[in-house]
Amino acid sequence: MQAQILAPGAALVLWTIVMLFWMAATRLPAIAKNGGLGAAKPGGRGQDLEGVLPDQINWKSHNYSHLLEQPTLFYATLATLAILGAHEHDVLFAWGYVGLRVAHSLWQATVNTIPVRFTLFNLSTLCLLVLAVRAAMLTLGAI
Repeated sequence: MQAQILAPGAALVLWTIVMLFWMAATRLPAIAKNGGLGAAKPGGRGQDLEGVLPDQINWKSHNYSHLLEQPTLFYATLATLAILGAHEHDVLFAWGYVGLRVAHSLWQATVNTIPVRFTLFNLSTLCLLVLAVRAAMLTLGAI
């Protein structure tokens, strides 16, 4: 099960890269329409484009940032489970987490209504919680 528990992590890394390219493919043309990168103020950051670029363009960037936040806990949890011994249900919860995060990304990048996005986030967080509790129990020798 050790290799199987790492596969969802690899899949989420690949999905994060897909979001990076999607963000660039939509953001760079929008930036070009607004004077290009040369028009940006020195030391500017992506957040400076809020209110400058259309919201639908910025949504991809928001999601890319989200994929670099909570999933870091997911990767650490997967590593712990891989080292200490994952079970089949751990793999299912890990794939559930990835599926829900991909759905969250697609929703946020296209429709972005808060109730659905919040539900997808909460469901993925529940999957992560199950995995984290299991990893904690393994590290404490409780199971």
